[in-house]
Amino acid sequence: MTRYADPAREPAGAGDAHLAVHEDTRDPGQLGLADIVFRCGAPDDPRFGPPGRWAAEVLDRHPHCALAAYVTGPSSCVVRTRDGVMLRLTSGAEADADPAVYASAVHAWLAAGRTLAALIEDGLTVRTGRTGHHVVIAAEADGLTTCGTRQRPSPTPADLSTAHASGADTPRAGRRSPRTGS
Repeated sequence: MTRYADPAREPAGAGDAHLAVHEDTRDPGQLGLADIVFRCGAPDDPRFGPPGRWAAEVLDRHPHCALAAYVTGPSSCVVRTRDGVMLRLTSGAEADADPAVYASAVHAWLAAGRTLAALIEDGLTVRTGRTGHHVVIAAEADGLTTCGTRQRPSPTPADLSTAHASGADTPRAGRRSPRTGS
């Protein structure tokens, strides 16, 4: 995983790229282009509600976004996919990577056509530089309600293993920088 602060600095060459944008970016126009929108904060912050609710609202506001990630601590985040699946990503206490990188790895995993079931079963090893970070992935209960009505039901394990077969939650794969086109 290699991150660049500005797509204009991204080197040309082989490889897939996606755009991850902090919700409070200084360039709000990037939010409409983002594959991932993320934020960092306490999971019980009353301004945003629980991470699942915040993520659902972000996906509603940004229809081209494939994944919303709420970084809840130095080694964890909660992500919601476009089809409503919520996952908790957790690394070991010794890990020193930004958990938003783990969300990017999940996006890359799904963009490559791999299943959520395999992701949950195997977890991920995210490499940043020469360091590998093992990330445990767990399905998270939704519990999201709006006006007393439950939103999309949480998927069953069968749903997780077939999600990509139908293309329901397939992120945009292989996209290059919106600014440079490379």
